[in-house]
Formats: sequence, structure tokens, C-alpha cells
Amino acid sequence: MNNSTTTQAYSAADLDFLLSPLAIRQSAEKILELTQAGQTHFHYHPEQFGPVVDYVIEVIRSNYPALEIPFHSRWGHFRVGDVDRVKVLENKIADLDALEKARTKLDLVITSVLLDAGAGNTWSYKEQGTDKVFSRSEGLGVASFYLFMEGHLSDNKAKPLQATAQGLQNLSAEQLRQAFQVSENNPLIGVEGRLSLLHNLGTTIAQKKDLFPGGRPGSLVDYLHNRYGKKITGPQLLRAVLDGLGEIWPGRVKVAGVNLGDIWSYSKVPGGLAAFHKLSQWMTYSLIEPLLEAGFELVDIEKLTGLAEYRNGGLLLDRGLISLKDANLAKQSHKPESELIIEWRGLTVSLLDRIGEEVRSKLNKSAADFPLAKVLEGGTWWAGRKAAKALRDDSSPPLKIESDGTVF
Repeated sequence: MNNSTTTQAYSAADLDFLLSPLAIRQSAEKILELTQAGQTHFHYHPEQFGPVVDYVIEVIRSNYPALEIPFHSRWGHFRVGDVDRVKVLENKIADLDALEKARTKLDLVITSVLLDAGAGNTWSYKEQGTDKVFSRSEGLGVASFYLFMEGHLSDNKAKPLQATAQGLQNLSAEQLRQAFQVSENNPLIGVEGRLSLLHNLGTTIAQKKDLFPGGRPGSLVDYLHNRYGKKITGPQLLRAVLDGLGEIWPGRVKVAGVNLGDIWSYSKVPGGLAAFHKLSQWMTYSLIEPLLEAGFELVDIEKLTGLAEYRNGGLLLDRGLISLKDANLAKQSHKPESELIIEWRGLTVSLLDRIGEEVRSKLNKSAADFPLAKVLEGGTWWAGRKAAKALRDDSSPPLKIESDGTVF
């Protein structure tokens, strides 16, 4: 089975399963089981579990001494460097009603998340007005904030603070490079891949009028309101993201004509498909704050999973919870569809569940009060970065990934 199509017959129920957190956990648990049985590229070292949990708690207490932790989301990146850029946006939209404010914030955050795949080790962004320099996710977040604020995603000059189907389709590679300060001396991985996602988003919005009734990414809020009222579960929100945005991803695995996005062929798991939905869950977490502000009630957030990306996965490798059987593989580059990367990501999800459970136990928190979205934000993501910095000056991940700007 390759990563562009599937030949196996799947039912509607199978599709519902594959587009749910249950599928992510099923394949992740199987990959951990395979690893414990010596059937993957990794060793698992359970004796390091306690020390890794303690390391994460140490980072949580350092970052958030009062344990008042926001959800792991894109909004934190808009506030880096002690500059609350979100307030700038809020001041500009203060006169709008609650739902229109939510649409505007969703326009911003959906496009920003799609631009958030790994930036590489050398790219950075210098913010005009503050002269602060940011790299990696924070730099991408700040750059995408100004891309939106300057009206580059709207086709209506009178209404710059929105993303529209036509505005997204009109964005050029040169505009994106300029907005992200890309040059020969400041290269950004996957510019064309990022641009393709925004173009595809514009096309999808124009076609899926049921999910985007207002012709903007942010009108997903209207779909949610019409379908669920003001009470939405985490899995329902993820499914809306997957249904709304599934078609924007490059051609990978398809089932019954539906593009599954961040799902990969891996014959050792049930059904031969390993699900992750990393960027879609990152987006789901990022939609929560504006939805809460608009008066929605979000429940069952704890049913979503950890994010299978290189900071959380890097924590496991850099702190010795898992290790490569063949250390030479760390010197080679690997594609996202390789067995090695699929296994690494599966172990990340299954072990984040266990780390999250133990962190909650030690902090005396419930899953509802302290879902993985808070464990990630408070601890594992930052612990992964801290562990990387301690071992490598450039804070790069422990495995080299060939990214096209659409996965990590």
C-alpha cells in the first residue's frame, strides 16, 4: 500500500473512525506494543519514564508556578516577546458582535496554523517596531499575524482584517516571501508547500459552502453554531476541522474519495493506516480560545491526543525514554512517510498519554481540568525544546526530517 491511495474497501463507519482521536490512539498504542516486542526501529526504556515525568513537571512549575495553564495553541505565539499582539487585533474589532469577532479570530488562527510547519534551523523574522527577532514556530506565528493584519488574505481592501476564498487564492509566492522576510540568507523551508495550503484553503472554502457559509475560514463558527448550538465536544470540533480542511492537504491516503490528511500507510497497525492529524489537532486546540470568548461551551477536550511533532517526540529521544536501535539513523534525513518517522510519531502519542496521566496524578489534577492541551503547553513541548537546546546549539530535533511545509 502506498501513501497516495488505498485499495481496501472502507465503510462510512471506518471513515468516521479514521477521522477521530480513537484512530490516532489505536495505531499509536500498537506502535508502542510493537516497540516493546522489538519490532520497530526503537528501544523503549521504561526506567526513564519517572525521570522524564519529573523533568516535565519541573518545566511546568517553572513556566506556570500557579498551574494556571492555557491550552496549547497558536495564540501563545502571537504574544511572544512580552508583546500582546492579540490586543492590537482586539482593539481593531472591538465594535463587532461576538460571532464576527470569532470569525475574524478564526480567519487569523486557521491561516496561521497552516503556515506553521517546521521553519528549519536558519530562518528568523525581525518584527518592525520592536526589532525583536523570532525563529521557528514563534517567528512563523508573528510573521503570519502581520500577513493577516496587513490585509494580504482579503480580496476586499475596505475589509482587510479577514481571510476570504479569493484573497487566499490571490496570494502570490512573492507576497509570502516578503511577508516572511525570506531571502537567500534567510531561507524558509517549504514556501511553496505553505502557499499551496493557503491556495487550497481558498478553493475548499469556495466549494464547501455548507462548512464555510460565509466564504471565509472563520465562518466555520457558523457551521458549528448551526449544527451543535453552543455546546461542542473536542472530537466534534476536530471532525469539523478535518471535514472542512481535509481537501487542502497534498495527495496522500484517500478513502472513498476523501483525503485523510495526516494518515500514513503502515502495514504493522490494524487496517494498515497510522493516524496522527497533528496540524488538524493543533488547529482544533487553537480554535478553543475564540470559541469560548464567543460564548461556546467546549467539553471532552481531554479526548483529543498529544501532538505527534518533533518537540514532543524529541523530548522522548533526548531524555532517553526511547532510543534508536541504529544510532546512524540520526545522521540521515527521513521523509514523513518513512517507517522510522511513523514509528517515532506513534510512540510520541502513546507515551504523551502516559506522561500526561502521571503528570496529572502528581499535580492532583483531573483529565477534564488538565487535558493534554495543558500538559503540552505547560510542559512537554517546552521540555522538548529545553532538552534539544541542552544537546544541540541550534535546538534542532534529534531526527532529521525532510519537510515539505505541510506536516511538521
